[in-house]
Amino acid sequence: MKLVEYIIDDEEQNEVYAISLVDQPAIEMDFIHFNKEEQVKYQAIDNEQRILLGPILVPDKPIYRKQGEEEWYAYMSKETVKKVAYRYLTQGYSGNTTIQHEEPVKGVYLVESWLKVGKDKSEEYGLELPTGTWVGAFKVDNDTIWQDFIKTGEIKGFSIEGYFSRKAEELAKATIKKDKRYKKGTKVEMESYTDYPKEVQENAKKGIELNLQIGNKCATQVGKVRARQLAKGEPISLETIKRMYSYLSRAEEDYNPEDIEACGTISYLLWGGKAGLTWSRNKLIELEVIELIEANSQELVKELKSLL
Repeated sequence: MKLVEYIIDDEEQNEVYAISLVDQPAIEMDFIHFNKEEQVKYQAIDNEQRILLGPILVPDKPIYRKQGEEEWYAYMSKETVKKVAYRYLTQGYSGNTTIQHEEPVKGVYLVESWLKVGKDKSEEYGLELPTGTWVGAFKVDNDTIWQDFIKTGEIKGFSIEGYFSRKAEELAKATIKKDKRYKKGTKVEMESYTDYPKEVQENAKKGIELNLQIGNKCATQVGKVRARQLAKGEPISLETIKRMYSYLSRAEEDYNPEDIEACGTISYLLWGGKAGLTWSRNKLIELEVIELIEANSQELVKELKSLL
């Protein structure tokens, strides 16, 4: 199985845009949580304030990944972990938190963030972490999250959400037979789609214009890049279509065409608006059907032959 290095490529607008509370952290290390009901041995953190503390990213740690028929181990260097940690804060994402990589939640904030260098306070909490680990402390003001997920032990650690590039020399070593995105030993273009309707492009253009009118203050950098792609009619990948549908379906309630200065409205338009929601939903259904047909094509051929 191949080993791939994930990197932050500035030209590709890579970034980590959220941190998720999950039951199975990819880095296989749980956070420590503190509350006023439990007696804990670590007294450096105020137990009244509902703090979660633990590693967010560990450098050079192989993490198993699987997508379709493709399997690999991914890792990040110390320099990449550092870049991710710094960019996450400078982009103002400290309140971007989700549960199980699905629903965004309010009232969970990154209040402390540091990179481990030598001995530091993470060791006071019994955390044995390698140099360069991104460590974070989150404050949980959301009662539901604390009572139903943290206290019950259902959620155990942190997991990042973001876009990364893969180092070219690692990809060149890959030998993948079934994944359409690659041929043996050579990187090729990922399968992409440009058949979204004109209305999706127009919505993206309108979102860009409205955002500029209020100082370009709405949406993440990823959303702004996506809008530029859609406005120009550029090809988008299957993964982008999935994210498009995921965002538009859950953010539809924030869209108000009568309030053109609201960030909810602008962000929704940047991702293609209601036309984008309809198209992405139908496209995913279409592709699922195609995959089923391809997967069962041999059986269908046999069945047809038996009827002749």
